[in-house]
Amino acid sequence: MDPEALSAALLNVVRPLAEARRAGSTEGLVPSDLPLERPKNRDHGDWASNAALKLAKKVGANPREFAAEIADKLGEVAGIASVEVAGPGFINVRLDAAAAGSLAKTIVEAGAAFGTNESQRGNTINLEFVSANPTGPLHIGHTRWAALGDSIARLLLASGATLVREFYINDAGAQMDRFARSVLAAAQGEPTPEDGYAGAYIGDLARRVLEVRPDLLELPAEQQLTIARDRAYAFQLGELQASLEAFNVHFDVWFSERMLKEHVDGRPSLVDEAVDRLRQQGHVFEADDAVWVRTTDFGDDKDRVIRRSNGEYTYFASDAAYYLNKGDRGFAHKIYLLGADHHGYVHRLKAIAGAAGEDPEKDIEVLIGQLVSVNGARLSKRAGNIIEMDDLREWLGTDALRYSLGRYPADSPLTLDPELLRKRTNDNPVFYVQYAHARTHNVSRNADDAGVDRSAFAPETLTHPTEAALLGVLQEFPRIVAFAAEVREPHRVARYLEELAGLFHRWYDNCRVIPLGDAPIEDVHHTRRWLNDATGQVLRNGLDLLGVSAPERM
Repeated sequence: MDPEALSAALLNVVRPLAEARRAGSTEGLVPSDLPLERPKNRDHGDWASNAALKLAKKVGANPREFAAEIADKLGEVAGIASVEVAGPGFINVRLDAAAAGSLAKTIVEAGAAFGTNESQRGNTINLEFVSANPTGPLHIGHTRWAALGDSIARLLLASGATLVREFYINDAGAQMDRFARSVLAAAQGEPTPEDGYAGAYIGDLARRVLEVRPDLLELPAEQQLTIARDRAYAFQLGELQASLEAFNVHFDVWFSERMLKEHVDGRPSLVDEAVDRLRQQGHVFEADDAVWVRTTDFGDDKDRVIRRSNGEYTYFASDAAYYLNKGDRGFAHKIYLLGADHHGYVHRLKAIAGAAGEDPEKDIEVLIGQLVSVNGARLSKRAGNIIEMDDLREWLGTDALRYSLGRYPADSPLTLDPELLRKRTNDNPVFYVQYAHARTHNVSRNADDAGVDRSAFAPETLTHPTEAALLGVLQEFPRIVAFAAEVREPHRVARYLEELAGLFHRWYDNCRVIPLGDAPIEDVHHTRRWLNDATGQVLRNGLDLLGVSAPERM
């Protein structure tokens, strides 16, 4: 019996008891309104409910007396061994071994689908993260946002959302002109411009541009600049994409800022249209020969200029056009994952949502990630002033980085210990979890050799305390996934996996899948094989949500 089935059984018991006391008291009540919790002390049972406390006032009952009524009826449900009332009206439920153990088969048969849920069904989400300028390599900050953003996406998709991962390419504006001048100077053998980009990677880009356009330096100056910008941009963007794919991060959409300002077939640009649409909402005004948006109406610290007095649009105009475009593409909810230096964008983006006629508290979500550092990490030899994602990945490994960055909340500063992350010991959290998964496969291989397969399943034989504890945590996985998706916190999955790994190791030390010596193979051994394989499946599913591999041998 899983938590959902138990919640449904609880509702079936509660509804007639409550209605008998006060008609209409359970109208609209659904199983999710009666949540179950795992007792901290397992001696109190497998599950606990505060249903009596929650409903007592509504039905006009004493909470403890109402809890006793519920306990009497719930104890009659098949699969429940006992029900006790504790404190002012808590209900503690203990499942019988067969009901608890049946989960092992459910997990194995569900496979990769176990843990998926429908909690985000109907939500259409655009998740934008990383969005680095295509003027240089990805750095350590981008590495954290990539790991977190991708894991959040995986959680939301596993919970039924319709979602795309989107990268906003900042390929318009002054930084692209500086980039072009830097590459062209390197191609000409000249020093880096004073406001340009330095680093060996600029020289590499210049050489690549000259390889495809050996006539570059023979062209008119303006044409040289255009070719240097466009060719180097394409090369650098390709490097960003390759770095992210190597880090196990895939983007569904690469949205170019240039698209916002293009005039297709003589039509107004997306930025032009955005200004008109905001004006129609009544939040645009003119002052000092400039066009403004009254964003202070929506919590911003000051009104924002959207078009300067010289007729040029501001970055705010691009932000507004981009936000509106996401809605035009069918995304009701927009999530932005921004770096630690972007706190000022929170009110600005929410103000755009409000000025567009949307709900800033519902339709947009801005997550700010804090800084991350790695002890002993060296600055990039190519870029000179940053710690590159590729260098980190080659040094520490994708799995160690992905897991470690996903193991902490986004809003907490983080310092990683490379010495720990490279250890193959239980002190290293990613090794600890991956080793538990590899151990489940080792158990399965040895069981196959010994003839212990899954031909029999007798869940009532899983009576050892470590089996009850292991099954109890396995039951939690779908709920952990749903909650982590709801609060956008992948670290909850990582911490769950570490708990699961610990319980599996304890079970492994106490319960044999293969009988000793010449002892016969019994149903309990076949059933434990199911439990072993179920644990491996959940570890594998959880690691996948973090973008981390699940090795079969270590």
